[in-house]
Parts: sequence; structure tokens; C-alpha cells
Amino acid sequence: MSEDALREAAETMRAVRDRCAWTQTIDHRDLVPYLVEESAEVIDAVESGTRADLREELGDLLWQVLFHAEIAAGDPDDPFDIDDVARALTEKMVRRHPHVFGDAVASTPEEVLVHWNAAKAAEKRERTSVLDGVSAHMPSLALAQKVLGKAAQVGVVAGRPPLAPADESELGDALLALVQLAREHGWDADRALRSRLRALSAEVRAAE
Repeated sequence: MSEDALREAAETMRAVRDRCAWTQTIDHRDLVPYLVEESAEVIDAVESGTRADLREELGDLLWQVLFHAEIAAGDPDDPFDIDDVARALTEKMVRRHPHVFGDAVASTPEEVLVHWNAAKAAEKRERTSVLDGVSAHMPSLALAQKVLGKAAQVGVVAGRPPLAPADESELGDALLALVQLAREHGWDADRALRSRLRALSAEVRAAE
């Protein structure tokens, strides 16, 4: 076994890509369902699994990253490999942590976020909306929370429910009750939320 386990994993992926007939047919789009599935299994392991489950599922997720990087390495027009991915990640994290790698000072989580957001804004100068970069493929409830946060940045406030839950447990009950209501009426709760988020996104862009 190699002392560099990450390097060995990358080389294993390269060998599989070179020698496995099925793996050779796969492209980035083909991998998307597996990436979604493996990400969900990591969440399951975090929330209800064992330490062994988490270690295994993180490995499966890492395999997806290695797989995408190996596919990218074979691109004839714009190739990059796992080293390029790691290098770009390291450079970005160093930029976004000037209080760790530079002279900036941040003694509270709030101050850390100020540096993070400033560095991110400098990197993304081409963005014209607070919604740029927010993936529409996030799970709808997570997307709702993200869009609501972005909306608040530009003064757009969504209407409050008639009964406000007092804690996360009550919030979970309220969300579950809404999904059950949708089920009883034959409505698609996910589609309904996506539709409302599209309308909210239009309001945000109009307010900017």
C-alpha cells in the first residue's frame, strides 16, 4: 500500500478508467445521478449512521470526485486532472482565509464571514445578481432557504405562514403537515415550491 492514500486512490481510478469497459463509456452527465445518490448517502451517514458508515460513504463520494477528474483529464479541448482540482481548491481556500494565511484579523465567526464574503465577491465580479451561482438543482427546501437568504439581502421578504413554529421540532412538524396536505390533494409539493421560488427569484431580480 502507498503511504499517500489519496494518490493511490487517484491511480486506482485511472486504472479503472483505462481498463474497465463500462467505466470508459461514462461521461460527466452520466455520473450526475451517482453523485446525487452518494451525496445523499453521506447525509444519511452523518445524521443516522455510524462512524464506519461515514468513512465508507465519504470514500464513495471521493470516488465520484476522482471519477469526474479522470474524465476531465481526457478532454481533448480543455483537460484538467485531480491535481489541478486540488491546486485550484487550495488557492481558493487560502484567498478566502486571509485571517489564517495573511495579515487579516478575525476573532469571531461573524468576522470570518466578512473576509470570506469579501474574497468571494472579488472572485465573482462578473455576477450581476445575488442569485447568480445558486444552483437550481439543490433540494427544494434547501433551495428555498438559500433563496430566502439571498432575497433578504436585497430587501425582498416572503410572506410568513399564519402560525410560526417556535423551534426546529415544530418547524419539522409544520413542513411535514404541509407535505401531507399536498399528498391528500394530489399536489406535487416539490413542484409547487419550485414554482414559488421561480416567482420569488423574479422579485429579487426586479428589486436589484
